[in-house]
Amino acid sequence: MQVHPIALDNEEFEGNNDAYLLDAGGETALVDTGVATPAVREQLEAGLAERGHDFESIDAVILTHWHADHAGLAGTIQRVGGARVVVHEADAPMVRRDADARAALRERHETIFEEWGMPTEKRAGLREMLESDALVDPPETVETIADGDEISVGDRTLRAVHAPGHTAGLTCFEFETDAGREAFVGDAILPEYTPNVGGADLRVDRPLERYLASLRRIVDRDYERAWPGHRNVIEAPSERARAIVEHHRERTERVVDVLDAHGPADAWTVSARLFGELEGIHVLHGPGEAYAHLDHLRRHGVVEHTADGYRLADGPPAIDSIV
Repeated sequence: MQVHPIALDNEEFEGNNDAYLLDAGGETALVDTGVATPAVREQLEAGLAERGHDFESIDAVILTHWHADHAGLAGTIQRVGGARVVVHEADAPMVRRDADARAALRERHETIFEEWGMPTEKRAGLREMLESDALVDPPETVETIADGDEISVGDRTLRAVHAPGHTAGLTCFEFETDAGREAFVGDAILPEYTPNVGGADLRVDRPLERYLASLRRIVDRDYERAWPGHRNVIEAPSERARAIVEHHRERTERVVDVLDAHGPADAWTVSARLFGELEGIHVLHGPGEAYAHLDHLRRHGVVEHTADGYRLADGPPAIDSIV
């Protein structure tokens, strides 16, 4: 199976995206698509054309997760050539832009923003960004998969490895090569920064706990190479996953230090101490990350959630035992 990376712009979120064209046994698939803007569509079409393909020749669009910078053009490609669109069952309603699923997430946003202590003036712009359909062209039909399911692309097979945390349905797709096992990992691990956990998908319960479990699963799968959703191929995926676990251990220690110095605090206050003033999508991601750590600490009895905010419980925090 040939893997052809196609680099795409992404000014709205975290920088360059990667889509991957797979060519195997007379069939073609595209892993992720980029956002549904005219400029990115032109880039994707040009990248496919360089390899002798176009939207009409794509047999399957395989999505690592529901975010617009990964699933935005799925509907466009499906309408042009009839490609099937495949995504984990937990993220499928968001890919379809299901009205009930979106309403439930909108209600969750309002509840959690209040709980985090997000200032009212920050919510309006963020709400507008989250509700916008400008970057998404949803597919009419979506094929759902679950952990362990296999997807055929010509004479090759991709196996779904559920890795929730960044989103509820984020899934890696692993495959065998002569060099060993490799995987498309979406935003499960990234080469230059750590994927957001806590704010990127408020549907995820116990976000840090689930993400840490996903990182350790990636370590256990021992991939030779990982193809991420942003920037360059990762040549040592297990090492990178371990580094992200260590990053979260250090961040957990910083959260404890904030509470020790500040006293009881909500997620917005902790975020401000960790990250400073935030703009754009980071208004969601910053306090979300703080919340993920505070929630994890609370579940392990290191902090208590009181009417005044999160406060340290009595006794020394045993960070190494929980991260």
